[in-house]
Amino acid sequence: MEKQISILGCGWLGFPLAEAFLAQGYSVKGSTTSVAKHELLKDKGITPYLVELKENEVFGNFDHFLDGSQILIINFPPRFNAEEPESLVKRIEACLPYIENSTIENVIFVSSTAVYPDSFPMPTIFEETVPMPNNDRGKQLLEAENRLHYNTHFKTTILRFGGLIGEDRHPVYHLAGRKNIDNPEAPVNLIHQQDCIRLVFHIINNNLWSKRLHAAYPKHPKRKEYYIEKAKTLGLESPEFKENSISKGKYISCKFWREKYNFTFEFMI
Repeated sequence: MEKQISILGCGWLGFPLAEAFLAQGYSVKGSTTSVAKHELLKDKGITPYLVELKENEVFGNFDHFLDGSQILIINFPPRFNAEEPESLVKRIEACLPYIENSTIENVIFVSSTAVYPDSFPMPTIFEETVPMPNNDRGKQLLEAENRLHYNTHFKTTILRFGGLIGEDRHPVYHLAGRKNIDNPEAPVNLIHQQDCIRLVFHIINNNLWSKRLHAAYPKHPKRKEYYIEKAKTLGLESPEFKENSISKGKYISCKFWREKYNFTFEFMI
């Protein structure tokens, strides 16, 4: 039987993830909101769909996008910082009836460790730590997670990533040359794109469903030391951090991945 998967959102993470599934022999249906990206997906062997989730409506042939797939990966930009922000919760709610009436049995929802607020003193966040978000972004992420996690028509695993990095993406490019940056002593919680992809496969291959998991590289250097050194390595202007100020942050522990789920992070930050 042919293995088929649907990936809702073939962007910075979703596109190489789709390519990885193709390489593993899957038939992949991928969505995008861009006509140009639609052609790129098609050229790569991904069955492309123009799909867009709005607060009260789904645009595109969403039924056909899901049809025949047992697994759906939801990985689209939440648009919290857009010129016209949209409710992530309402966008998830808009697509739920389609998923409930489809062949989908399992869902992976790509979320964020932002459901855990930064604080002082800086806590260590374990899998069993109850999230208590203190801003709209974190609250919406958690509520969107809940809409999926508690749905009884399918099983959902929530995958909360730390800051995403890759060969063409790193927060140091945004911080280079900036002055008076907050939280110099806060720990860094980053994860490489390739480890994100490996974790998705680890969930599927080991049937880790109906779970809430988080992931960041297991070493957590201090922000000031890390970003100054990273800027130097890349030939960028060093950022300057506030001195003698209280730093807020958190340590994202991944002991479950290493000890319980036998996963090794391979790509250093």
